[in-house]
Amino acid sequence: MRSRPRDFIYTKDDLFFATVSYLHPKDRFIAFLRYVPDPNGDRQINNKKYSKVNSKEAYELLENTEYIYYHNNIKMLSVPKRKVKKILQPNEKLKKILNENPEVELLQKVIKLAEIFHDEVGLQYKYMGVSGSILPGLYDPKKSDIDFVIYGLKNHKIVREKLAEIKNKNHGLRDLDLKTWKKVYKKRIKDNTLSFKEFCWYERRKNNRGLIDGTLFDVLATRKWSEIEGKWEEIKYKQIADIKLECTVVDDIASFDTPAVYKVENTKVLKGPDVGANIDEVVSFTHTYAGQAKNGEKIVVKGKLEKMIGKEKYRAVVGTTREAIGEYIKLKTKNGT
Repeated sequence: MRSRPRDFIYTKDDLFFATVSYLHPKDRFIAFLRYVPDPNGDRQINNKKYSKVNSKEAYELLENTEYIYYHNNIKMLSVPKRKVKKILQPNEKLKKILNENPEVELLQKVIKLAEIFHDEVGLQYKYMGVSGSILPGLYDPKKSDIDFVIYGLKNHKIVREKLAEIKNKNHGLRDLDLKTWKKVYKKRIKDNTLSFKEFCWYERRKNNRGLIDGTLFDVLATRKWSEIEGKWEEIKYKQIADIKLECTVVDDIASFDTPAVYKVENTKVLKGPDVGANIDEVVSFTHTYAGQAKNGEKIVVKGKLEKMIGKEKYRAVVGTTREAIGEYIKLKTKNGT
């Protein structure tokens, strides 16, 4: 039994979780609660209604249950393996949609997107999947977006580069219109860390989203099984302080991963413990700041400082909550100039 980011886990308690880590403790999966049974919910499957929950609601609902897990004194959500009823995988969901060819318009758009990436990019179907509300079947046929998964970090980069070329030319692929940008901004930004203008500037250059026949889609990265390394027991960081810093990005290959990772150099602490020389990476646990910066660019980061237990090694973390209130990654200058 294994699970990686973009998977969903359906539990014996009728809860849907989204897996958020590649590495897990032996007895559980690190995952975040997404959908709960609710007679008044706006999502439905098998004649049963569900509601989507946010970070605060998730922790409140699961307080004092075995879904709460502490690692290095950090409180997180998880699914004990004995509670797992089924692991839902994006690649298997896409395979089913392709084989069954359902008449639902939203799912027809998923098929069209997969065919475009296969025919125009040359990507094999086995490296594609569909996650989000479509994966557990809790989508709204008229309102839901498409969370399209690409397996392999290099494959994801190739798809994004090609998407920039083919959008607005054919296939019903378009850039987001103003109404959709406002919808995305409202969903992603819950404070004033990024203005609407700033947000759109960053998002447009990522080339990881668009409209397919009027429906919003995101192109999400997940590692192939062969790309996953390490063990849960090796993750030995502890949160020690708030921090604000400047640094230069030197490796962005995992900047769309889960979490997004930026290898950095020339770190200068602006606020917080003066350990800049020992900070070699910036990590984002929120999709908002995935792909935010590229190699050679200088960034300003506001988040939490974490220390590797037993070593003088640190990292800056953004997105310590899903909404990332008061935390951000921004460019100081473009292309390091």
